[in-house]
Amino acid sequence: MAAALAGLTLPAVVEELLSEMAAAVQENARIPDEHLSLLKFIFGPSAIQALDLVDRQSITLISSPSGRRVYQVLGSSGKTYTCLASCHYCSCPAFAFSVLRKSDSLLVRMGKALPTAVELGGKFLAPLAWFELYKCKHLLAVYLSQVTGTCRQLKVSDKQLTDVLFAEKKQKA
Repeated sequence: MAAALAGLTLPAVVEELLSEMAAAVQENARIPDEHLSLLKFIFGPSAIQALDLVDRQSITLISSPSGRRVYQVLGSSGKTYTCLASCHYCSCPAFAFSVLRKSDSLLVRMGKALPTAVELGGKFLAPLAWFELYKCKHLLAVYLSQVTGTCRQLKVSDKQLTDVLFAEKKQKA
């Protein structure tokens, strides 16, 4: 994996890791320890917390006939957060602080290649500071639930999905 990743942006590295994890789950019905180690190295404590959310089946994909898709994650605090995987957004305070409020976040640096890539024992390693975006355990849990196929599904009308989104907005106001 490490040789193939040299010069890629970190989002591409994570995409590759998630893709390899999905293939492993399809083949063996489990995520290999090597992938879990990489996940923990890249995402730190958020990886363990996100995996816990996945294990508890806390992620629900809400979709409408028009093709709109919203994820809701029941957080460990009991509060439900809305995630938009298509634009890497979560309504939780950690996401707002770690990503939206930091001018040096990944959203600003997304197009840049990694300054260095560390290879240790054939594994690709990257410092946590390079990947601010996934400090949000809810958003990471959404991607991991897609990989593991454990995301619950709920089909609703377009109006019901709009109501879900407006309910989130009203809670913040």
